Amino acid sequence: MKLITALCDGETFVGAVPQGDDRAVHLRRAERAMDGTETMPTTMLEAIAQGEGFLVRAQKVVDWALGHPTPEYVYRLDDVRLLAPIPRPAKNIFCIGKNYVDHALELGGADVPEHLIVFTKAPTTVIGHEETILRHADVTDEMDYEGELAVVIGKQGRAIRREDALHYVFGYTIINDVTARDLQERHQQYFLGKSLDTFCPMGPWIVPSRFVPNPNNLRIETRVNGEVRQHASTKQLIFSIESIIETISKGITLEPGDIIATGTPAGVGKGMNPPRFLQTGDVIEVTVEGIGTLRNKVGE
Repeated sequence: MKLITALCDGETFVGAVPQGDDRAVHLRRAERAMDGTETMPTTMLEAIAQGEGFLVRAQKVVDWALGHPTPEYVYRLDDVRLLAPIPRPAKNIFCIGKNYVDHALELGGADVPEHLIVFTKAPTTVIGHEETILRHADVTDEMDYEGELAVVIGKQGRAIRREDALHYVFGYTIINDVTARDLQERHQQYFLGKSLDTFCPMGPWIVPSRFVPNPNNLRIETRVNGEVRQHASTKQLIFSIESIIETISKGITLEPGDIIATGTPAGVGKGMNPPRFLQTGDVIEVTVEGIGTLRNKVGE
C-alpha cells in the first residue's frame, strides 16, 4: 500500500494505492460508505500522527473499497493529481550531506566525513510529482539535482538508540534535493542554495515502513532527459538510516511528520567535467527500488 495526498474534482484528500494497482482509494469517502464512520484523516500529517492505528484502519478500508468499487471513492490513478505526500511540512526538512563516498569525493572533498553533515531545507521548497521546478535564472546559474531516499518519522522520540531507530519510521518517500551550487559557494553554507522555492520535489507517495524491510539496501537511480546520471544503492550510505536517526535525535526531538533526506550518490552535475547543470526543459526522474519514481521538469 502506498499513501498519497491527491487532488481530484477540486478536493484534496488522503488516499491509498494498493500494491501493483493503478487505482487510488479516497480513504475518508470509502470509510463513510463502508460503515458510516469518518475516522480517516484529512491530511497526511494527521495520518502519520495516528500511527499504526491509521495503517490498520486504512488497509481495512482499502480492502473493502476494492471489493465494492464505485467512482465515488475509487479513482483511476491517472485521473488524480498527486501532490507532495506532505505538501507543507511542519518543520524544515533534515538533509544529510556527503553521505556516499564517491559523492563526497566528486565535490572536491579530500576525505570521507567522520561525522554526520546535517543541513535543512525550508518547507516552502516542497512540490509534488510532475510539478514544475522553477529555473530561478535571476538567482542561480548552477542549478543541480540530487536524488535521495527520504525517511518520514512516525512517532516522537529523543535520544533514540540505533537499534530502535527503525521503529520510529512511518515510511519512505523520494526527494530531489535541488541545489544552487553557486549560492552554496558564495554564501559558504547550504541553506540558501538548498531552499529556493520548488527546490524540494517530493513523492510521489509514502510507502509505509512495513513494506520496506531493509531501507539500507535499495537501488537508487537518477535520470536527466533519460540519461542515467546517478546509480547506486543505499547500502553504500556512509551513515546508515539508524545512525542518522540516532545522531539527530541525541539532542533534538524528532516528531511525527519530520522528514530526513538521507543523502545523494555520485553523479551530480557539479561533479562532471565540465559541469552539467540543469536548464529549462530538463526532465529529472529519481527512482528508488520499492518506492517508485519521482518525475519533475525544469520550467522558466
